[in-house]
Amino acid sequence: MDELQQAAKVAFATQYSFYLKAHNFHWNVEGPDFKQYHDLFGVIYEEVYGSIDTFAEQIRALGTYVPASYTRFSMLTQIEDETAILPKSIMVQTLLEDNEKIIKILKLVFQQSEANQEFGFSDFIAGRIDAHRKHGWMLRASSKE
Repeated sequence: MDELQQAAKVAFATQYSFYLKAHNFHWNVEGPDFKQYHDLFGVIYEEVYGSIDTFAEQIRALGTYVPASYTRFSMLTQIEDETAILPKSIMVQTLLEDNEKIIKILKLVFQQSEANQEFGFSDFIAGRIDAHRKHGWMLRASSKE
């Protein structure tokens, strides 16, 4: 159970970091197709943000505390911080790569959850995997020329 709890915390911090990066890109994207990318990043960050509280509650239900500071997030996240203002094509590519990292982490958490017979948590994680697959599809489709 300790491995599951730790993996869940890593996934949570990584997902929170992904939300923050998508929100950053939503605010700072520029160009003639600004509206398209502003909306795309908005759809993504709003969906991810909408899952954060439930994710935290699911971790608490596993019997452990939720990381809840930028310091803890930076220690646990698998996503690198972005401080530069990137061109929109690089924003899309960066989010796509980060999204793939999240899917891998969530699959690991799912496997550990199943092994610990935490089937409700497994169900929640499966939903997060599906949501991130959709984000990946939208990002890949938006990066096509």
